[in-house]
Amino acid sequence: MSLRLRDLRFSYGAEPVVDGLDLQVAAGEMVALLGASGCGKTSILKLIAGLLRPDAGVIELNGRDLSSEPTERRRISIVFQKPLLFPYLSVGENVGFSLKLKGVGEAAAKERVREALALVKLDGYEGRRPNELSGGQEQRVSLARALVNDPDLLLLDEPFAALDENLRVEIRSLVAGIQRRLKLTSIFVTHDQHEAAAVAHRIAFMDRGRILQMGSLREFYEHPESLEAARFFGWQLIDGGEYWSAVRPESIQIGAEGGSGLPGVVESSADLGTVVATTVRLEHSNTTVESRHGLPELSPGQAVSLQFAENSARRFAKS
Repeated sequence: MSLRLRDLRFSYGAEPVVDGLDLQVAAGEMVALLGASGCGKTSILKLIAGLLRPDAGVIELNGRDLSSEPTERRRISIVFQKPLLFPYLSVGENVGFSLKLKGVGEAAAKERVREALALVKLDGYEGRRPNELSGGQEQRVSLARALVNDPDLLLLDEPFAALDENLRVEIRSLVAGIQRRLKLTSIFVTHDQHEAAAVAHRIAFMDRGRILQMGSLREFYEHPESLEAARFFGWQLIDGGEYWSAVRPESIQIGAEGGSGLPGVVESSADLGTVVATTVRLEHSNTTVESRHGLPELSPGQAVSLQFAENSARRFAKS
């Protein structure tokens, strides 16, 4: 199933949250909505699912206009950050709850629950209670509950955010594998660029309710199309007067005082294990440079110069 959003708009009062957004997701594709908190990512999922009503715009699933369809008829499943399981029901009953509401027969429902739990690698957990599960297992049950309905579209709202790092890696690998195996059209919301790259086919970078750029993580690292994208993806911004120069931190070299580059003063230096991060105060801004080990140690207050090749910088006009 393909998804298309056209000129989608939504506001809380006078404040626009989704501002004329256009997006196409191909059948079987997973797209990540990536951006800082408050940029409109979760609101878009709620609009698609029918939990919010748009002020304007079109939501089409495989050419079908969903604008007037109630949530329960949209064949869309959503997984939230918190599993929200019924504590008094077993795992099997939680997963099969929606099937019971739809009047699916007991034998058929039991088989679909078993298949959904097998997909998330929780075979045989039907009889357990939520309080007997780990956080990662609870989120797997939540995912199984979404998959058991055989949705046309799967929406994932930062489903790994409450997990520790090891579990996050494990569960996102599981989700990516299931999505590709089932060829399930999906939208994944996150503020973590590495997580987006690990799970999604394409990344849609959002800012203030709009998609500013779509592409792979490498494209954002190499060719940001806006100042907002450059800032979000770690480019260092150097004030050039009428414009900003955006430079990758690994492209900047620190030279001695009086060199041909930009004059600055060392603010701090931190050993991050693989690189040394040195913050340098320039005339109008600060910037952080990542250097390899083995270079001369720099001390706070030391005068230096920053050098980078002109063709390694991207310029963005000041608004």
